Amino acid sequence: MQYIRNKTFGQERALYNTRGAVVEACRFEGEEDGESFLKESTDLVVKRCHMALRYPMWHCLRLRVEDCEMTEHCRAALWYDRDVALVRCTMNGIKALRECEDVSLEDISAVSPEFGWRCKRVTVKGGKLVSEYAFFESEDLGIDGLELSGKYSFQYTKNVTLKHAKFKTKDAFWHARNVVAEDCDLDGEYIGWYSDGLTLVNCRIRGTQPFCYCKNLRLVGCTMEDCDLAFEYSEVDAEIVGGIASVKNPLGGKIVADAFGEIILKDSKYECRAQIETRRH
Repeated sequence: MQYIRNKTFGQERALYNTRGAVVEACRFEGEEDGESFLKESTDLVVKRCHMALRYPMWHCLRLRVEDCEMTEHCRAALWYDRDVALVRCTMNGIKALRECEDVSLEDISAVSPEFGWRCKRVTVKGGKLVSEYAFFESEDLGIDGLELSGKYSFQYTKNVTLKHAKFKTKDAFWHARNVVAEDCDLDGEYIGWYSDGLTLVNCRIRGTQPFCYCKNLRLVGCTMEDCDLAFEYSEVDAEIVGGIASVKNPLGGKIVADAFGEIILKDSKYECRAQIETRRH
């Protein structure tokens, strides 16, 4: 194992194809503006480094990154990597994580449009993420305690579990398949459209026109605040705690709540047969 400490690198491919190394307290920056400084490296531990150059860690295998800062100039930081762990890192470059497999993210802080695209087998524990398109077309995700702010989150994802997450987003889970969320706070617009196999348990849901055009939708013990025009053309099994502002033309299944502000069953293109019941106390 080699140790690389307290150095500054600015040149192209400065540590290209490094194998079996600890890189600690180094700075990757400079007038040379070199790219790909750790590309194609294997068995690396990177600690307390400052990264301000593009494409640093592509095609890496068995990579652990701890307490590192990736600035907004650190564009597309991790692509095509396998067996990666990031702990307490700041990731502020665009497209910070893409097409990686077997990834662990713990207590990260990221501001990165297009974060986590087309990744497989990702676990997230804690942390904060700001991203317009988070985890697009990724699969086999386990999320616990993440705070997410974005717009088009988890589109076309597959096999996702979420616990204790807080989302302020828009269009979350569009076209997603096999998603289970437990004890989550979901604040957004148009949540879950075109999803198949979306299950929410003990979640707080807020925002206009949620859960339209869904298949195999299930809500258990959830609350729905300011949710109007919900469930249009969806197949749904829902037991809601409290009321729903309005329900519009659900396709099939059963919806039970304590109250309904409005039930709209008109101007439907399809025959809507869902049962809508007010809970008896």
